[in-house]
Amino acid sequence: MTHPVITIVGGGLGGLTLARVLHVHGIAATVHEAEVSPRARTQGGMLDIHEESGQRALRAAGLYEDFRALVHPGGQAVRVLDRHATVHWEETDNGRGGRPEVERGMLRDLLVASLPEGTVHWGAKVTAARPLGGGRHELRRADGSVFSTDVLIGADGAWSRIRPLVSDAVPAYTGVSFVEADLLDADTRHPAGAALVGGGMFFALGDGKGLLAHREPDGSLHVYVALRVPADWSDGVDFANAATAKDEVAGHFADWDPALRSLVTDADGALVPRAVHALPTRHRWDRVPGVTLLGDAAHLMSPFAGEGANLAMLDGAELGEAVAARPGDVEGALHAYEQALFPRSETAATASAEGLELCFGPAAPQGLVEVFAGRDAAA
Repeated sequence: MTHPVITIVGGGLGGLTLARVLHVHGIAATVHEAEVSPRARTQGGMLDIHEESGQRALRAAGLYEDFRALVHPGGQAVRVLDRHATVHWEETDNGRGGRPEVERGMLRDLLVASLPEGTVHWGAKVTAARPLGGGRHELRRADGSVFSTDVLIGADGAWSRIRPLVSDAVPAYTGVSFVEADLLDADTRHPAGAALVGGGMFFALGDGKGLLAHREPDGSLHVYVALRVPADWSDGVDFANAATAKDEVAGHFADWDPALRSLVTDADGALVPRAVHALPTRHRWDRVPGVTLLGDAAHLMSPFAGEGANLAMLDGAELGEAVAARPGDVEGALHAYEQALFPRSETAATASAEGLELCFGPAAPQGLVEVFAGRDAAA
């Protein structure tokens, strides 16, 4: 039978997982990605891949064993400290946890390599989309070219160009901004910071702010400074001047332990500000023929439940399976996918919002400690 033309806008983990699962079932799709190549920018960051979501998606994609080869040994270790650098929770990675850590770029590379040549169109930024009727859509790229598709999937992230076709919701500022920093070759060049962070994920919380970090496979430390500041706070900081930016950011931690402040003051290279936005926790839309969303385009949330990438991959896998299970009935597949997507997204988004308050509320870090203790008790 002839399959419909399927276009995926966005070559992140969710869009690539969808393309791969469709490919496994013999269904072609094209992915239009704004970045000009897989190496256009550093993907960065560690992801904990959950059994019930990200790992399930990788099994559906036939890539689970390849994924296991990329897992960062020791990455599931956790440390939680207060602003005095007192340790309130510590757990080691015994290799039996259900959330192994992998570097985001490695995982993306795995997915890209699993697709037929030409599936991903690099440097193909979609700038606009409009309905043509009958479930078909026309898309315009930044280079001025125009094309049409039978099925359109918006996997294009927080500021999706596809979302307006189904929803008028826009991301709102959560009240928290990150500033990202790196300490390179940490064991040799930053031994105190390396010892403080440990082998996996690290949280130092208090006073409505925090220092979060993780160790990456190359031996560097990636640090997220979290601040409750106005949405436009970073506009008043000269981030082009690393020394000035460090002074400004470290100043928010003037009464914190010096070892914690050094995760900012000893950073290598530029500091990068990122405001954290989220869609409404109950974001959903009425069925619109021929189009749907996945990942951040569908359910952008704060990162404080660790669900974003996992849900994007699960979305992609379940959408691909739904299309494969209903040949000739795209609308039935999209409907079934959305009926599972909406409640799952709401649950995760609610947990993410609650996680933000746990980390930056008045009781921090105790609330986060209780979460980890509860997870251990349930294991």
